[in-house]
Amino acid sequence: MSLLDPGLLTRLERLQLATRRRLAGHLSAEHRSPQHGATLDFAEFREYHPGDDFRRIDYATLARLDQLLVRLYEAEDDLTVRLLVDTSGSMATGDKMAQARRVAAALGFVALVRRDVVTVHGVPSARVAPRFTGRHATAALFDHLEGLEPGGETHFVGAARDLLARPGPPGLTVLISDLLTPEWDDGVTRLPGRGGDLTVVHLLAAEEVRPDLVGDLDLVDRETGARVAVSLSPDALRRYERLALDWADRVALRCRRVGAAYVRLLDDDDLEPLLLGGWRSAGVLR
Repeated sequence: MSLLDPGLLTRLERLQLATRRRLAGHLSAEHRSPQHGATLDFAEFREYHPGDDFRRIDYATLARLDQLLVRLYEAEDDLTVRLLVDTSGSMATGDKMAQARRVAAALGFVALVRRDVVTVHGVPSARVAPRFTGRHATAALFDHLEGLEPGGETHFVGAARDLLARPGPPGLTVLISDLLTPEWDDGVTRLPGRGGDLTVVHLLAAEEVRPDLVGDLDLVDRETGARVAVSLSPDALRRYERLALDWADRVALRCRRVGAAYVRLLDDDDLEPLLLGGWRSAGVLR
């Protein structure tokens, strides 16, 4: 499990993916459901976390073993978590693909620990969407993510259509992408379809926001191979940086207007403090 440090995995065990709607699943897990279920069959114990329902605390265990545990029941629903990872050619810039793998590994691990169902989808879409369930599937999930490589054009809308057409409950879609496509608005608007929740991790390379380029250059599109001749002066770079940040802010605003959680990430950011801090206040984790 080389994608993430073992110490970080231990700290991630205390977290849970946040949802903003009541979502129904199939299995026993720890997310709010619109259904109450036919039974309250006991499933297992779990360590108490702040915010848990105090009525689920097992006081007999507390008195006997001095351990604060909560009881889980079959009436609680699982969450279907769909990791939609951008593997288009533009993700080869900088360390974006490596950072995308780490993000998907972290959020997928949190879901597996909480007994949620995790599927992995690509942009562009792939025919096969591997399915992982249970903590024991962590190694298989990480191995699959390690094998993701960037290449080809984005086709974001097509990937969104493909994901929404697949069977299963609405669940939570986590999009990890640079969104460097004219289709970004249409795709983001479509993804919350079928009543599902959406979290957008907007991943950019530091050099895309603040390029270190000066002079007469030919810029080559990583996905299409198209070339554009440019002349870059310090003033032009400053204007470009302002425009790039303005565009990223528009993306954030659009995501929030469709009810999605949004976080922005650079390829050289330290992921751990974001996962354990800022992403919790942003509504990605709790």
